[in-house]
Amino acid sequence: MAGPLQGILVADFSRVLAGPYATMLLADLGADVVKVESPGGDDTRGWRPPVRDDVSTYYLSVNRNKRSLVLDLADADDLRLAHRLADRADVLIQNFRPGALRRFGLDHDTATARNARLVYASISGFGAAGGADLPGYDLMVQAAAGLMSLTGDADGQPFKAGVAVFDVIAGLHATVGILAALRHRESTGRGQHVTVDLLSSALSGLVNHASAHVAGDVVPHRMGNAHPSIMPYEPLPTADGELVVIAGNDRQFRTLCRVLGVPGLADDERFGRNADRVAHRDELRPLLVAALARRGSAQWFAELRAAGVPCSPINSVADGVALADRLGLEPVVTVDGVPGIRHPIGLSARPPRYELPPPGLDEHGARLRAWLAAG
Repeated sequence: MAGPLQGILVADFSRVLAGPYATMLLADLGADVVKVESPGGDDTRGWRPPVRDDVSTYYLSVNRNKRSLVLDLADADDLRLAHRLADRADVLIQNFRPGALRRFGLDHDTATARNARLVYASISGFGAAGGADLPGYDLMVQAAAGLMSLTGDADGQPFKAGVAVFDVIAGLHATVGILAALRHRESTGRGQHVTVDLLSSALSGLVNHASAHVAGDVVPHRMGNAHPSIMPYEPLPTADGELVVIAGNDRQFRTLCRVLGVPGLADDERFGRNADRVAHRDELRPLLVAALARRGSAQWFAELRAAGVPCSPINSVADGVALADRLGLEPVVTVDGVPGIRHPIGLSARPPRYELPPPGLDEHGARLRAWLAAG
C-alpha cells in the first residue's frame, strides 16, 4: 500500500544526520526521495566502525527508502541536472552553510523563482544571521545551548548526551515544517521557506530547563541523575544493581512506599508532597536506598511494575531493542536483508512502508540522470 505522501518528490541535498533523518521519515511515509550526493558521498558513509557488509551503520540508520544520485555541482552538466531536479521537486531540503548554494543557483530565492510550488527547507547550525559562519555539529550545539552544563555529576565535568540529540530534534522539526508548508501549498498553490537551526531546536528541546531560565530567572545546573522538580526520579541502588524509580505524583509515592515496605514515609510531613520531597531529597534518598537494598533490581521491577509504579532497569541498547520486541512494538524492520529501526509513527490507514534499503553511492544514478535529461 502506498504511503500518504505518495506523489511527493523530495530533492534531498542534505547530508550527515538532521536532514537525512527528516527525509527518511518522509520517505517512509511514501515520498520519493532522491538523495543527491557529492562524488565523495555522504560523510556518514565514512563514519566507521561499526559496519554491516562493509557499509557504515551510521549511514544505514538514516537513509532507507531513498535513491542515490551523484552530482558534482561544480560540473556544468551535473549542475543542469540539479536544476532540473529542483524544478520538478515538491520539496528541496539542504543543510549547507547559509548562502553556500547561491553560487550554484540552488538557493531559496533562485530555486523558487523557477518553481513557485517548491517547499524549500534549510537546516543550519546557528541560523543565517550572526551565526551563519558556524558549522552545525551537534556536539557544538550541546555545548552552546547549555545541555552539557546540565549533564554529568553535580561536582563533575560536563558531559554530552550519548546520541546527537539535537540533530534528531532538528530533523523532526524540519519534517513538521515541511508537512505544514505542503498543507499551506494545497490552499495557496505556492511553497514557502522552512528554516530550522540546531540552536533554536536545542533551546526548544531543553523545555523545562529553558523555561526555568526565561520564565523563572533560574540558571539550571548539573544534578547528576536527579531531577530538579521531582523526587524520586533517578536511578537508585538495589541489592544487585540500580533501578530507575519514579514517583511523578503523591499517589505514586504512597504506592512506592507501600511496595517497599516503608508506608510510614508517605505520612512523614517531610515527604508527603512532592515539593516537600524535593526540599528534603537528601534525607529521603538514603531511606529509599535502604529499603531497596533488600532485593535485586529484577524482583523490584516486577513488583513495582505490578503495582503501577514507574520504574525501569538500566538497559543496554540491545536490551532496549529486546524489550520493545517483547512488548509487541516490533522495533526492527528488514529491507533486502538490511535491518533498521522502524518508523516511530503508526498510521491505521496508510502506514509507513519499507521498500528500498539504504542506497549504494549513485546506485540509481543512471536511471535518474536519464529521467532528468529527458525533461
